[in-house]
Amino acid sequence: MPSKKLKAGEPVVAKGARPPKAELEVLSCLWQHKKATVRELREAMDGYRPMAHGSVVNLLKRLEAKGLVRHVKGNVGKAFVYIPTGRPGPMRKRLVSEMLQRIFGGNGIAMFSTLIDTQPPTPEELEQLEELIRRKRSGRKSGK
Repeated sequence: MPSKKLKAGEPVVAKGARPPKAELEVLSCLWQHKKATVRELREAMDGYRPMAHGSVVNLLKRLEAKGLVRHVKGNVGKAFVYIPTGRPGPMRKRLVSEMLQRIFGGNGIAMFSTLIDTQPPTPEELEQLEELIRRKRSGRKSGK
């Protein structure tokens, strides 16, 4: 069977595959920052996932080998700046769908209720949720 030729910037991870937890945490932090050096990522993650500099470098190398991040030379010094190659939406949807089935047996209300109980939304977030519900009721897309 001939191998499929990858397009430039196309991730090399298998469709439906997900990175291991540590890689996913680094990738998630990078999605939040849009671009960052190893030091910036390490400092941003220090409160919930402290890691040595070398560990972050190794995780970024693995993510780069999978086509999920790329690096460019920074403006100052020798540091590289890492940039995610794709948007978080598709992977987030896949992970949430997996969690919905595996943990909540497909019950979205139970999952949403647990989320709200675990991390109560701010008044602004409640307004955003209400708008999302209005759009869903009217059949319009959420834009997310």
